[in-house]
Amino acid sequence: MGAPLTETAPAKINLSLRVLGRRTDGYHLLESLVVFADLADTLTLEPGGETALATGGPFAEASGPLDNNLVLKAVAALRARVPGLKAGRFVLTKNVPVAAGLGGGSADAGATLRLLARANGLSRDDSRLYEAARSTGADVPVCLDPQTRVMRGIGEVLSKPLALPPLAAVLVNPGVAVATKAVFAEWTGVAAPAAALGLAPLDKPTSREQLLEFLATRSNDLEAPAIALAPVIAEVLAALRAVADCRLARMSGSGATCFALLGSAASAQRAAELLRRRHPRWWVRAGTLAGE
Repeated sequence: MGAPLTETAPAKINLSLRVLGRRTDGYHLLESLVVFADLADTLTLEPGGETALATGGPFAEASGPLDNNLVLKAVAALRARVPGLKAGRFVLTKNVPVAAGLGGGSADAGATLRLLARANGLSRDDSRLYEAARSTGADVPVCLDPQTRVMRGIGEVLSKPLALPPLAAVLVNPGVAVATKAVFAEWTGVAAPAAALGLAPLDKPTSREQLLEFLATRSNDLEAPAIALAPVIAEVLAALRAVADCRLARMSGSGATCFALLGSAASAQRAAELLRRRHPRWWVRAGTLAGE
């Protein structure tokens, strides 16, 4: 049995999200600018023995049955592609809210594949890792190597990493789980024309102010359908927009977590403290959305 190996699984934030159409199989085609937060689950692999999973942390109970966990699905997906794959016992500490638009399960799956690559001497660019990620879930490919990127298709088409400035942020989840499938079913908008969605400004050095100006011209097309299912999301967005120094507030993914981008880390901390006092039942966290 080898020494334990550990990876963090950072929360995924959709700074923008557009729905571009729908495939014949029902999957929606998206374009999203994705960054990762300094909020993360932690996953440890104790190599050797039978594959198993134990969970802990504040959101362990909400993560559902172990046999449906994406950690074990990622193991199975890679094992189908790598004969004799060595695994072991995984210990997952859930710090990221579940069914919250933060890609927590997908981030865990990405961390699983990175751990298995380390335990089995696989190169991080081994194509089998990406294939396993893609078969595990739509958001898993971008979480396999968690860097700022533009995600397209159903999540499998990724841009090169983008070097964007870090952003001070406050994340808020009102404690309501929103099912991604239900949000997409509620979406009745017209697919945005691809020609109108150029992200070329991100390919060159961009200041924080330029990034904020760019984001102000974008949106999350799933906000309205998510609010129709969970009206409290509109309350969260209003509360975020009302705090001092808020530069932009938006929902992440299919919700219900929302974020505010603020002018400084100090402003983010003050905003988080204020929101906790006013809304003690909400999950609130100040932090940084990493640019690279």
